[in-house]
Amino acid sequence: MTGQIAWTDGTPLSVRFDDPYYSLQDGLAESEHVFLHGNRIEERLDGPLRVAELGFGTGLSFLALWRLWEAGPKQPLSFTSFELALPSPEDMRRALGRFPELEALVGQLLAEPLGAGAREVALGLVLEIIGGDARTTLPHWGGHADAWFLDGFSPAKNPELWEPDLMAEVGRHTAKGGTFATYTAAGHVRRALEDAGFEVSRVPGYGRKRHMSIGRLG
Repeated sequence: MTGQIAWTDGTPLSVRFDDPYYSLQDGLAESEHVFLHGNRIEERLDGPLRVAELGFGTGLSFLALWRLWEAGPKQPLSFTSFELALPSPEDMRRALGRFPELEALVGQLLAEPLGAGAREVALGLVLEIIGGDARTTLPHWGGHADAWFLDGFSPAKNPELWEPDLMAEVGRHTAKGGTFATYTAAGHVRRALEDAGFEVSRVPGYGRKRHMSIGRLG
């Protein structure tokens, strides 16, 4: 499937979910605040790290991580993303064109087709995009993540990606002491993650969002 995009003042909007792919204010800054800082990624890049994500979208959060990793000691990093419907490469280029600081990485990312199994996009950095409904694919994934980016569309628009059963699978596929971060502070999402075994905290969000959620598996 291909994610159909509409454009609002240059910002990509999912036609299916009627929700923007990233913050209207500054998508890259939002990804850095929520996912990188929320998971304390920078201080964890001194050794091998496994990151997983619900919702690859335009790839912006992965690119934010890649840029941070490039500036560090370049220890092995794997990134597994579960995505129902990727945008077309043309739409991804347009959406990511708003961030000129990512131009070189975008070129590397889109140099080959996405979603065709695991691929080493840079020496020591492996990207795997698993297509299909995460409610079906995540239970069969053989991996465990040290950090999760929970980056689906809004729970109000895309409730399937925040269901308690799926959050339980996130917990089952998290290494002991692993973490998650997400832009949403919805109460039912926090409760589902607590039931999945995470110690959940509500912390300041990015921009106009007052709160977001982070957690650690006990």
